[in-house]
Amino acid sequence: MAERKPIESWLTDMDGVLIHEGVPIPGAEAFIDRLREKAKPFLVLTNNSMFTPRDLHARLSHMGLDVPAENIWTSALATARFLDEQRPGGTAYAIGEAGLTTALHEVGYTLTDTEPDYVVLGETRTYSFESLTKAIRLIKNGSRFIATNPDSTGPSTEGLLPATGSVAALITKATGREPYFVGKPNPLMMRAGLNVIGAHSETSAMIGDRMDTDVLAGLEAGMTTLLVLTGVTQAADIGRYPFTASRTVDSIADLIDLV
Repeated sequence: MAERKPIESWLTDMDGVLIHEGVPIPGAEAFIDRLREKAKPFLVLTNNSMFTPRDLHARLSHMGLDVPAENIWTSALATARFLDEQRPGGTAYAIGEAGLTTALHEVGYTLTDTEPDYVVLGETRTYSFESLTKAIRLIKNGSRFIATNPDSTGPSTEGLLPATGSVAALITKATGREPYFVGKPNPLMMRAGLNVIGAHSETSAMIGDRMDTDVLAGLEAGMTTLLVLTGVTQAADIGRYPFTASRTVDSIADLIDLV
């Protein structure tokens, strides 16, 4: 880290870094408070596309973390921005929750199941056979296939749940078409987030709990990468990867003095 420019802007993952199973991780509140106190540009990132930033602000506030909605960046927002840049004013058949449909509406997209430009797959707890069948038929008929994120599973208090990546694999098996995944580890999500806060990768850091998404995306976006061991990746796992984080710490609490 000594060879890089000082960190001026911060991107941090949410689950596994700031919260775990609905409970703040010790040090998370102090870290967010320090960022706001020092007026540092920052974004809290999540690959989960189910919720709007306003929803997530309310959920985090209930846990004692004061993160303004404008400082939250989701894979749904990144996906909507990507589609707006690719085909402004386009049409989409979306499978997902309010986080995705709201983001698409806000960039001027029309949601339809009649010859849409894109089929957009996001996160939901109510994937239906009918909606998946519709998506498969639309893709076979020429609609482009986009997915908000490649995560195959997601956490819950009852255990792992199938997530967007698993459902995308089902659609790919039926259509022979691979989706374009916008969320982490695609560095596109990070670069778009940096643009939102007017930051540059050379002076920005990415904090994450996963080597295969957070650290990889930060690395490919040219950022300083900080791995915390309060989530998915544990110390024993690090050596299995052909790349490494700029720094590994036990938790977010160990990074407060860097701000």
